[in-house]
Amino acid sequence: MAQNASSKIALVTGGSNGIGKAIAEKLNSQHVTVVVADLAEAVEQDSDILFQKCDVTKAEDINDLYSWIIKNVGHPDFLILNAGQGIQEKLTEGDPEKWKKVLDTNVMGALRCIRAFTPHMLSQKSGNVVFISSVSANQPHPYGGIYAASKTALEVIAETLRQETLPHINVTVVSPGIVDTTFYKHQISGNNTVEQMEMGAIDPKEIADDVWYALNKKKGTSINKIITRPTLQNF
Repeated sequence: MAQNASSKIALVTGGSNGIGKAIAEKLNSQHVTVVVADLAEAVEQDSDILFQKCDVTKAEDINDLYSWIIKNVGHPDFLILNAGQGIQEKLTEGDPEKWKKVLDTNVMGALRCIRAFTPHMLSQKSGNVVFISSVSANQPHPYGGIYAASKTALEVIAETLRQETLPHINVTVVSPGIVDTTFYKHQISGNNTVEQMEMGAIDPKEIADDVWYALNKKKGTSINKIITRPTLQNF
């Protein structure tokens, strides 16, 4: 498990499928040592990508992840906060227990990782944190209130982290539109599909390219937000 001395270390939460997996594979292809933290290991995961089972809603899992990665790999240079959960429910009809699960994953999960992994970055005066958000942030819409609220909160957290860690940690928000993944299939509730929306979808590798671009700006320059969506998408 020893890290290549010339490489950076990245931690990708929710990196076993979809956008997270594409990011992990992109970083791995660029000789970054990648640790994926997820509930289940990806099928056909690249053998060079390390995996640790982790539920970001559980503080003990984050503590175990921190201890394992520091002992076996080292302190991450790149923290990619991708773990998330979708939901479509009306506020007047939905299940608050499901809403709590979404908020605990999308918001508290990111906060737990920030609290665990960014203090070392700050002490070293170097590091990058990337938040995978959504164009749903700041966009109230029927059945999407809980998910939109979670991503809006995430972007406020990102900007707060940027301000609190200036000038040492670079913070980037990547906000995808419709992406060709199993995201909608794995929502807690809701039956939207990419095909039903009829606006096209982008490949998750395009979001991975955005992340790599942001991570590689020259010293003294930060990319703070990237929005990428299909040309046909109207929101």
